[in-house]
Amino acid sequence: MTAKELREKFKKYFVDRGHKFIPSASLIPENDPTVLFTTAGMHPLVPYLLGEKHPEGKKLCNIQRCIRTGDIDQVGDESHLTFFEMIGYWSLGAYWKKEAIELIFKFLTKELGLDPKKFAISCFQGDPEKNIPRDEESAKIWQSLGIPEERIKYLGYEDNWWGPAGETGPCGPDSELFVWTGKSEAPAEFDPKDKGWMELCNDVFMEYNKKRVIRVPEDYDVGQLKFEPNESTAKIVFDPKVSKPETSFQFTPLSQKNVDFGMGFERLLAYLNDESDIYKNELFWPIIEKIEEISGKKYDTQITLIDLKNTRKIADHLKAAVLIISEGIAPSNKDRGYVVRRLIRTAIVAAYKMGVFSNFCHQVTETVFSLYPQIKNRDFVSQEIIKEENKFRPLLESGLRKIEIISSTTIGFLGKMGKIGSQPLAKEIFDLYQSNGFPVELSTYELKKKRVPIGNDIIDSVDEMIEHHRELSRTASAGMFKGGLADDGEQTTKYHTTAHLMLVALKQVLGNHVEQKGANINAERLRFDFSHSEKMTDEQKQQVEDIVNKQIEKNLPVKMQEMSHDEAKLSGAHGTFNDRYGERVKVYTIGDASKGEIFSKEICGGPHVERTGVLGHFRIKKEESSSAGIRRIKAILEQ
Repeated sequence: MTAKELREKFKKYFVDRGHKFIPSASLIPENDPTVLFTTAGMHPLVPYLLGEKHPEGKKLCNIQRCIRTGDIDQVGDESHLTFFEMIGYWSLGAYWKKEAIELIFKFLTKELGLDPKKFAISCFQGDPEKNIPRDEESAKIWQSLGIPEERIKYLGYEDNWWGPAGETGPCGPDSELFVWTGKSEAPAEFDPKDKGWMELCNDVFMEYNKKRVIRVPEDYDVGQLKFEPNESTAKIVFDPKVSKPETSFQFTPLSQKNVDFGMGFERLLAYLNDESDIYKNELFWPIIEKIEEISGKKYDTQITLIDLKNTRKIADHLKAAVLIISEGIAPSNKDRGYVVRRLIRTAIVAAYKMGVFSNFCHQVTETVFSLYPQIKNRDFVSQEIIKEENKFRPLLESGLRKIEIISSTTIGFLGKMGKIGSQPLAKEIFDLYQSNGFPVELSTYELKKKRVPIGNDIIDSVDEMIEHHRELSRTASAGMFKGGLADDGEQTTKYHTTAHLMLVALKQVLGNHVEQKGANINAERLRFDFSHSEKMTDEQKQQVEDIVNKQIEKNLPVKMQEMSHDEAKLSGAHGTFNDRYGERVKVYTIGDASKGEIFSKEICGGPHVERTGVLGHFRIKKEESSSAGIRRIKAILEQ
């Protein structure tokens, strides 16, 4: 089946059943400053999912162009993409689970001819504590359509729950449909961990509203403002023994229940043509052929797995870059422009590792144009990609010259001493990464080519330097606990301010249960421990990055006030490690208090920058477990 045929079949099927087909929105969200790109078909429809009337009615469908950056590091396998299209249909209170499930089941089996004997289903397992039942309603509907009970599994929040988009709002369980892609016959029982099962589509049933509930104790007293003689500012007089308001969340049924369906267009197209490799379809294959021509390496089983992954990475990254730039976004060091720059440069490094040493991006760009004739500002796109490649080449070549020096020095040392420790060589690689932005994987790749022994000990040492280098403290205790700072240099000061922004962002994305449990900051990175029991999803990490970078972009003022500890608490300042504060504390406010636009207000020893605009681009490098109920984030600022 061709892409054109699939588009036409989908549109006709749903329009014939009362849905209005709406055009794809821009890749750049028009009314949502919290995200960089349109990540799903529902993204432009949020106001209507919240109850606003859509001009086209209550039944909608479309094929939406999307960008997702959370999977960039996974691109190179058979299924991950940065740019993709999403098939979607929506009910804005028009119909519910039975009609929604039957719609997609009949489209897949009757219109597209898929075999339901290769289907499996997941549904939400429920949460008794929040009074949310197990989604047996959806399971029974699937069973009525012929899906056996052993092919239906109940899973938790991470797998079968959507939303809300922010801290509060519409959310609900979802039901996912999987197809068997393995070479053997589909197993009788569905095992979600079996990679032979591929997720094909997902129906989200938005039936709950997550609301914040504030309980004010009877003995709560907000205090009184009192002006002292000869003082221009008011002091707060209150009883420190009174209780504080308690914040919690509850889920209440929505008056308008919505259905939000999503299915990857490229993934479905590949499956319809009996391909597990998503790159072997007409929306990618011409790009693959162009890369074959440029590199002289055929995309088949005769090339190495590394070359195969690099070919996919080049195809995905340059295609995504072209389509983002076509929306008017040029490569830069900030926000969307930073994503474009990262995509282009990663593609150049991948091509270099395949033996392509001269400019080539413009050739791939022309191929992408041929696949997407709707791109109009082609001159702008071409110029920006050529400009970015020309800018990166000197950095790449400078790094390669330094690699030559490192390799000759190392080989000479080996000739004299017979061996070399991991630390000196790892330090050279680390310094090259810091000064030139030269990728560590390219350094190790080049050194191995020059017969410099690069073992796991060296790679581990480099990682350690990047993640833990200069974890200094002035004393065994004082330096570690002065607001988490290891020193008071310019870069560590930036990271300390960033930690305040990140804490608020984590609370907004994960919930108010998040509290800081420790921090260690040096000139290279921020390490931040916080209370949370579950691994963060890629989407959650991206949301935190987006929120922090938005505050950096706003160039918010950072102000400090000194007050008593009790005054600070009553003023709303956040303070986690209360037992280490003295009677008078410093309160740092990020935002314009005169306009009532305060993003963060926290008790802290400092120091901090004066405005957030100097921080650079915030990026989470790793999120992992620190201990039971404690997660750890390692993040960096890129200039």
